[in-house]
Amino acid sequence: MLKLVVTDLDGTFLNNEGSFDKELFDETHKMMKENGVVFAACTGKQCERVEELFDGHSDIWVLGDSATRIKRDGELIKDFPLDKALGNELIRGIEAYDHRVTVIACTGESAYVSSDISEIDYRVVRDSYKELRKTDDLTAIKSDLVKITIYDKSQRSAQIKQHLLEQEYTKTVYMVASEPAWLDITAADVHKGKTVQKLQEIVGATKEETMSFGDGENDVELMSIAAYNFAMANACENTKAAASFITKTNEENSVLLTIQKMIRLMK
Repeated sequence: MLKLVVTDLDGTFLNNEGSFDKELFDETHKMMKENGVVFAACTGKQCERVEELFDGHSDIWVLGDSATRIKRDGELIKDFPLDKALGNELIRGIEAYDHRVTVIACTGESAYVSSDISEIDYRVVRDSYKELRKTDDLTAIKSDLVKITIYDKSQRSAQIKQHLLEQEYTKTVYMVASEPAWLDITAADVHKGKTVQKLQEIVGATKEETMSFGDGENDVELMSIAAYNFAMANACENTKAAASFITKTNEENSVLLTIQKMIRLMK
């Protein structure tokens, strides 16, 4: 019996334009609710940005901000904060390593970028964050951090990750280069897999009752928490290797069509 569907967004559920077939989603979501199946979006995008994407829809669980926050219908259910002192040390270390990269400090109410960010880079970041503010000093943010994200248009996320791994203070964080241009840093052992396990506890779904979809390096853990785990045809090799099944690309409504097929099979 299927009880929970968890999907990544970019490169998985969303097409290359960052959108999805809303009519097909309505049809699929209705079918899911009629059969007692919960739908969850698990993504690096800010929770509020995901809520913006699914505007007008209810009963959607959002595991956003690189799975550091769980929300449902606008209500915060659970978050997994990053130690503030450690976060500030990371910010200073990243800025000292290369001031040209964009550091995004994320809190529960907003994401913050440096005031001197270029307009081009700001637009790129805004695509993943509804609440986005500028500040002269990222280490002066009053609120607790949930994650730090690095955007490097030179696509050196793996190189930056390796540099940070060599620093003593990074021993208690989790880092993943989700894409060549993006690096996410969260508290130790906080990633999509662990957060989905928490959601499974909340909604009462087991691994054998869960289906997952992903495409990137940060979706490898999504493959391990679901018995029915699907990598997209456009997924990275590590995610494909970790998956039990390969579905079509994110340009072919593959997530929604696969969900429909599985529910019909279940019935």
